[in-house]
Amino acid sequence: MSTTWILVSNASSGKILRNTGPNKGLEMVKEFEHPQSREKNADLVTDRPGHNQGHGGGHGSYVPATTPKEHEADVFALELARELEAGRVGKEFERLVLVAPPAFLGQLNQRMNDTVKSLVSDKLEKDYTRATNKELAQHLSACVCL
Repeated sequence: MSTTWILVSNASSGKILRNTGPNKGLEMVKEFEHPQSREKNADLVTDRPGHNQGHGGGHGSYVPATTPKEHEADVFALELARELEAGRVGKEFERLVLVAPPAFLGQLNQRMNDTVKSLVSDKLEKDYTRATNKELAQHLSACVCL
């Protein structure tokens, strides 16, 4: 039987569940927490934006390309991508299902390597991090035989 890993995550918490075959249910592999993603932007930076020389004689303030909150979500996406890669290298799964809100799913896709991406069979663009295993089984019934 092939093993399926199901990553259920949002920008601040997640879990990897395993299914080892039809009617085997879900079992927890690992849980993750990234509380920094829940912080307010103002709480994630230590001081005001820096200043830079603008065109002409004016000055402007530096505005980063991403907000501190987006950066923390990206850090968490990288952590999860590394965990998935470690599982792939350890041959812990042959198939992967991703369940995450659309924005965070995009960040995960950017951080996963092509080999892990090739194992993704299904994606659900929903935040089911607070769902029970029974509720998850209902949501996953179309892609995993639990």
